[in-house]
Amino acid sequence: MTDTPVRLSLTVDRSLLRGLVISGAAGVVLAFTGAFGMTNAGFLYRLLYWLPLMFAGAAWGHVCSRVIERWTDYDRRPWLSALVLTAAMSVPLTLFVWGYTVWIFEGGRHATLERLVYFLLPVTVVTGVLSVLNIFLQREPVQTHAAVVGAAPARFLDRLPPRLRGAQIRAVESEDHYLRIHTDRGSDLILMRLSDALIELEGLEGAQTHRSWWVARAAVRDVSRGEGRATLTLDDGVEAPVSRRYARALRDAGWY
Repeated sequence: MTDTPVRLSLTVDRSLLRGLVISGAAGVVLAFTGAFGMTNAGFLYRLLYWLPLMFAGAAWGHVCSRVIERWTDYDRRPWLSALVLTAAMSVPLTLFVWGYTVWIFEGGRHATLERLVYFLLPVTVVTGVLSVLNIFLQREPVQTHAAVVGAAPARFLDRLPPRLRGAQIRAVESEDHYLRIHTDRGSDLILMRLSDALIELEGLEGAQTHRSWWVARAAVRDVSRGEGRATLTLDDGVEAPVSRRYARALRDAGWY
């Protein structure tokens, strides 16, 4: 592993941004319809109540999803993954919703544990719906594009360790908190998240083929299929998986 300095990334995780957008839209719908017996409150008051709850839920869901996706396969067992994600999110969110509701409507009075149980079912229902939406709507892989003439090169090239400077990147593979960069001069590890790397890889033609892989399009030499999945073989013999989640979009884009 190299001594490449760690850079602070100010980019927004795409999955977190998507979750915030979905949750925000759901919050507007819940406020507009006066869900869960809130029809007597004004719309702006309902909006003030629902939006913070939904955004907090999205942020907590993002944390839970990052942990759970290491132990469950979203591609093979999406419903099981949604169930596990819902279970992990519901109890902490119920505590938060209970406290926030008592505070905003009653100024912190009557915060009894007996009332806590009444929040569990509605919180679980909303959390379950959003978990399913986030898992099943995440079907489009991030695709990066070759830089136009005169444009600055991909920022990710600056991340290459000294011995790989000037090499052609064939793939980027996530390994825990690190990324393994596969090039025509060998491979090495850097400390970075794949979600941040996908942003900096813009300028190189390629795509995310799996939640843990980005592949340069020019590096693909063969495609094999088996058990409902596809595998890309690259120039150096490295095999990159194609998840079922992204298979159709990549096939429509002409990858295989």
